[in-house]
Amino acid sequence: MTAPPWGTPPGSPVPDVGIPPRLARRMSMAEQYEYLRTKFSRRRALVTAGAVAGGLLTGCSDSGSGTDAARRTGSPLSATSTPTQKVDGSVVTPFGRHLAFGADPKTQMRISWQVPLAVRKPYVRVGLKPWELSRKIEAEVRDLHTPGVEGVRLAMDQYYLHAALDGLRPGTTYYYGVGHQGFDPASKERHSTVGSFTTAPARAEKFVFTAFGDQGITPDALANDKLILGLEPAFHLHAGDICYADVTGHGEKSDSFDPTAWDLFLKQTETVSKTVPWMVTTGNHDMEAWYSPNGYGGQSARWTLPDNGFDAKESPGVYSFTYGNVGIVALDANDVSYEIPANKGYSDGRQTAWLDRRLGELREQVDFIVVFFHHCAYSTSTHASDGGVRDAWVPLFTKHQVDLVINGHNHVYERTDAIKGGKVGKRVPIGASTDPTQDGIVYVTAGGAGKSLYSFPVGVKDSYEGKVADRESVDTYHWTKSQRQNPDTVEWSRVRFTGYSFLSVEAEAGPAPRLKVSALAESGKRVDHFEVRRGA
Repeated sequence: MTAPPWGTPPGSPVPDVGIPPRLARRMSMAEQYEYLRTKFSRRRALVTAGAVAGGLLTGCSDSGSGTDAARRTGSPLSATSTPTQKVDGSVVTPFGRHLAFGADPKTQMRISWQVPLAVRKPYVRVGLKPWELSRKIEAEVRDLHTPGVEGVRLAMDQYYLHAALDGLRPGTTYYYGVGHQGFDPASKERHSTVGSFTTAPARAEKFVFTAFGDQGITPDALANDKLILGLEPAFHLHAGDICYADVTGHGEKSDSFDPTAWDLFLKQTETVSKTVPWMVTTGNHDMEAWYSPNGYGGQSARWTLPDNGFDAKESPGVYSFTYGNVGIVALDANDVSYEIPANKGYSDGRQTAWLDRRLGELREQVDFIVVFFHHCAYSTSTHASDGGVRDAWVPLFTKHQVDLVINGHNHVYERTDAIKGGKVGKRVPIGASTDPTQDGIVYVTAGGAGKSLYSFPVGVKDSYEGKVADRESVDTYHWTKSQRQNPDTVEWSRVRFTGYSFLSVEAEAGPAPRLKVSALAESGKRVDHFEVRRGA
């Protein structure tokens, strides 16, 4: 097999962004970051981020005059404006609201959003009724600068705002509005901008959460979002490759990169994420080495996630939280990937050590443990399986009897049988039940969130609810430490669906707790379902 694509079709030209590709392939993310820091000056300029994201005011500049830049982008901003100047806040409309839990979903919520221009005194108003937003919390501004590349893109400044809400009541619905000086969400004319969220209940109750990976900015991504919103999930898990601002995904400085994609993505996702906590982790397309040595400075600027991982500053996509009777663990598979090694080993084993400790703690506290990350432990599609994930983490999943593992990376839906010792521990056909304490672990690839779809090996048919095509084995491969594709013939590929889809998981507590796992196509049709019961 030839090496699979990372998001750019084979043979496509890649813009020269400062490091020759041959050199970039030999450099770590940190080395690439330092190379570009010395090469590019930080030419501050406003760009058309908001205009692209829906007609918001913004401006841009390059090595020419500000007037010329504004004329080329259609920006109404005057040539004398600079990022340090403030415009009248009444003409700056917030967008891209997205929620995330703090470490304790019962009492903590994080509200994030974006503005196209610098504003004064940003804040969040919160209350128990939409017309009584009495509590006012100051917001933090994180200004993210992307240097320009001659002939490719202009320099760009983006403004992300974050407010931490602590001391909330469990199981309570709150209403909120985001604003700044000149833009008050509590005013009558701004009432339509008010959103809401509900904290986790004090005691375990039945609830639903959803999950997928590899979303991007497409009509299919939006269709999945709308279907997810209709399910009213308690939260959503995004298993990496969030918006594809880095469309190449090699983790190299020669990757093609467009920061304005984030503006479009956050506006697209706002329909759901302003109400449903949107819990993300990191994929290979989310390593953006313009911003920090390991490429996660952009993620830190755009998201506020639980800070209880091994190092929240170094790796914001590694964390955990408990909701009801389910413990959720988010991991950064770039740290252990054999396939795409740009960030391999950056944590010096600290992430894996933290994982071992955290899984042990959760096993004593909850009924079920769900782990999600990007690269696949077990898949037969284009990227196949990552041996680095298997070597580093699968033994820990087995040791602590993890109940469900969710991955992205491959743009399909694929679900395994229960895997034990690398082989089928128990066949789990559609509609069946499995017990992780005896059978092994089911691994789900849910990468059909919206980006262009992949395929399964030649001759391997889809097999899903209503169209079952069971087969004894599938010829595939896994990535080795030497970045080679080692052929495999596997028997664990139970369900395969080449279509846009997502995962819906219903958790039940009580004397006979269970996870009811379903996969839904963007049409709403169910294509797979099974149950996880412990000690059944």
